[in-house]
Amino acid sequence: MAYTFASATILLLLITDPFGNIPIFVNALRNVAPERRMRVILREVLIAFLLLLSFMFIGDGFLHLMNLSDLSMQIAGAVVMFLIALRMIFPSGTVEADTMLGEPLIVPLAIPALAGPSALATVMLLVSQAPERRLEWIAALCVTMAVCAVVLVLSERIQRLAGKRVMMAFERLMGLILVAIAVEMLLRGIKQFVQQIQL
Repeated sequence: MAYTFASATILLLLITDPFGNIPIFVNALRNVAPERRMRVILREVLIAFLLLLSFMFIGDGFLHLMNLSDLSMQIAGAVVMFLIALRMIFPSGTVEADTMLGEPLIVPLAIPALAGPSALATVMLLVSQAPERRLEWIAALCVTMAVCAVVLVLSERIQRLAGKRVMMAFERLMGLILVAIAVEMLLRGIKQFVQQIQL
């Protein structure tokens, strides 16, 4: 599946799911002083960005080290995206993280809320499919993290204005779009696999 800058950015936004992470961030920052919350959010977004960026550069080496093909990465990425999307559409239990005592660091906000396994697999997939367009993927990641930062800094206001039902409906809509992307990736991966067998 050939991605453009726009489609890669949308895919990363769907995977990192800033709107779906609003309840997690609001709950995790409940015991943090209001004047510190913006700094904490920006720090966690930066940590997630650096982790995802590092996977863009070591992704190829990791695939070669583990003797994994681009095709297996595409099919595995599709399966992971599909499972994540199902959780977005049919959430089980509460989506809120346990209220933390003190200031959260790295876990659970940077990892796994933003830079979870699905996001790491996605950046590796983008680079493995078109390593010559790495700068384009880095730009898509920068835009994604900037949107995440803005949404999460405004998370308390957004949650108050939209309400829980609207937020839930929006997350399920994003999940439905992500299901379609995952199915398309899976079908293309299976098609390539069948063509390789026939050759």
